[in-house]
Amino acid sequence: MNPLSREDLYSLEKYAEHRAEFRARVLEHKKDRRVTIGENLSLYFEDRLTIQYQVQEMLRIEKIFEADGIEEELEAYNPLIPDGSNLKCTAMLEFKDVAVRRERLAQLVGIEHLVWLRVEGHEKVFAISNEDLDRSTDEKTSAVHFMRFELDEAMIAALREGAGLEFGTNHAGYPCTAEAEGDTIKSLVNDLS
Repeated sequence: MNPLSREDLYSLEKYAEHRAEFRARVLEHKKDRRVTIGENLSLYFEDRLTIQYQVQEMLRIEKIFEADGIEEELEAYNPLIPDGSNLKCTAMLEFKDVAVRRERLAQLVGIEHLVWLRVEGHEKVFAISNEDLDRSTDEKTSAVHFMRFELDEAMIAALREGAGLEFGTNHAGYPCTAEAEGDTIKSLVNDLS
């Protein structure tokens, strides 16, 4: 997928006019781009449209309209767009209770390096996490991680031919797996072009 440029974005004024319809379109698009592993770990897969929405929202919230500011946002967010051989996601460890969240994040140190996907008939592919900066310490992991899964040509071909897709973690404190649904697989295959 091509990275976003300033020409791909709405101006603040135009975005205000189109925000409701654009937001509805993005939310509908995102329905097939989430995989939940167990009760508390969700992978939200990014693509050009989801990243455009995030950039547009940041520009709107921060009232950024100057070229330098827009370029900074694009530099920050463009690396989250898949580039044809990978899937990229925002991984979120979600716990409603603050005390439980604090306790579980301390127990799940290192989970970001133990999340994997497996294309049916192939070996597991472990996530490459937080390439921009380290989000965890020895005492706790972050609730949010950015992950990239690199797939080889055989895996991509298998997915295009209808192979199943499974996700999971090898973390002793969170040994869970999940099968991706058919519509989710179809949506993610579009990232692999």
